[in-house]
Amino acid sequence: MMQPQPITLDAVLVIEDDPVVRRRIARLVAGIAEPEAHIADVDCLAAARSRLQERPFALALVDVQLPDGSGIDLIAWMQRHAPGTQAVIVSAWAEEEIILAGVRAGAVGYLLKERDDAEILMSLKSLREGGAPIDPMIARRILALLPTAMAPPAVVPRETGQDVYLSDREREILGLVAQGFSNREMADLLSLSRLTIECHTKNIYRKLAVGSRTAAVFEARAMGLLP
Repeated sequence: MMQPQPITLDAVLVIEDDPVVRRRIARLVAGIAEPEAHIADVDCLAAARSRLQERPFALALVDVQLPDGSGIDLIAWMQRHAPGTQAVIVSAWAEEEIILAGVRAGAVGYLLKERDDAEILMSLKSLREGGAPIDPMIARRILALLPTAMAPPAVVPRETGQDVYLSDREREILGLVAQGFSNREMADLLSLSRLTIECHTKNIYRKLAVGSRTAAVFEARAMGLLP
């Protein structure tokens, strides 16, 4: 997780595809933002990237599951293209894999939509003092995951001299991909959400520098990762 800094809430972008939730979050932000703050809202990744390139935002409130992809991918993109914007996830998802992915991507906070207005407002207010707004349930899960998250990752040597780091879960999913399982089948088999599986497969593709399941299996076998 990035080190949070005090935020002047003068420009906030809400990224949420559900119009009811989007209006709710925007309304809550307006109640604590600076006078005449610029508060914008969008419903997809493409629109979010466009807005972030048009003008600077102090804060982005990001949903995880969006029509054209994962909000976690957007947060990672922001580290390169909008580094001055701090990101807080506001989601219905509370699965361990999603939480860790968001933290690693650079989110400074993680809130749950199910909380009432007062709880969300209190968390958002902490941003102005440099706090990290973490839902109590999420905080407990992060603490429980720390020993695993801090364990050294598996290293797969590349013939080019570079190293590819794959977590145990990524290695497990890669093995299932090689056996021909679909994302839905892997989600059922591992008791994970389909979104979690998609996040892992995208990470595997990125680490192996490939763009498809077939290429991932071919590259992994060439590296000795798969039999």
